[in-house]
Amino acid sequence: MNNPITSPIKSDIPVRERLIFALDVPDLGHARQLIDTLGDAVAFYKLGLEFFLSGHYFELAADLRDRGKKIFVDLKLFDIPATVAAAVRQLSRHQVDFCTVHGNDGMLRAAADAKGDMQILAVTALTSLDQGDLDDLGFQCDARTLVLSRARRALAAGCDGVVSSGLEVAALRESVDHALITVCPGIRPIFNDEAPAADDQQRVMTPGRAIASGADYLVVGRPIRGAADPRAAAEAIQEEIRKACIS
Repeated sequence: MNNPITSPIKSDIPVRERLIFALDVPDLGHARQLIDTLGDAVAFYKLGLEFFLSGHYFELAADLRDRGKKIFVDLKLFDIPATVAAAVRQLSRHQVDFCTVHGNDGMLRAAADAKGDMQILAVTALTSLDQGDLDDLGFQCDARTLVLSRARRALAAGCDGVVSSGLEVAALRESVDHALITVCPGIRPIFNDEAPAADDQQRVMTPGRAIASGADYLVVGRPIRGAADPRAAAEAIQEEIRKACIS
């Protein structure tokens, strides 16, 4: 059932936890250096596939937990339901906050049933995909329709939220239960009035617009990692988020 709301912005999420930094680096030394540099500018970290292959994934997760940080495990689990459930149970032992699953209803239900205190996020449509890519993959609909369909199914399967482009989050807030957590990658801030640099993300949005549209959390990686001053870049995004939350 849809919940009528007066504002798409939830008030129960600490503002500085809304920024999730994508710690997509190849080794432990680089990861720890970035964490030290960012300090209290970032409270929430995403650990993805690249760092998983470093061999230090859960060592770093424990370090982050000891520092009081929140942890988003972004491995997009996709396998038979029994295997997904087993993987989720293993992850729940590491006291992480979010975990992504990229699969059908059976996989999502299996993950939701095994999650413990962890929250399960269903991947809707990768932000690197444009309409041509969706056509090539055989989806006979646009990205918005696909995201809304997958979000409704994820909620029915017991998932806590979804990962989607900021371009679809307003539609999610209008037509899917407001309790659903929305996590938006493909966030590209504008620094010094310069347009975001081109990369493999196709469906992008600025931090302020994404929050104003109803995004709960924003995933930002390259604009922070690649900045001359990563901490300053993170703080600039935090300020944009803060302004959007109080506007």
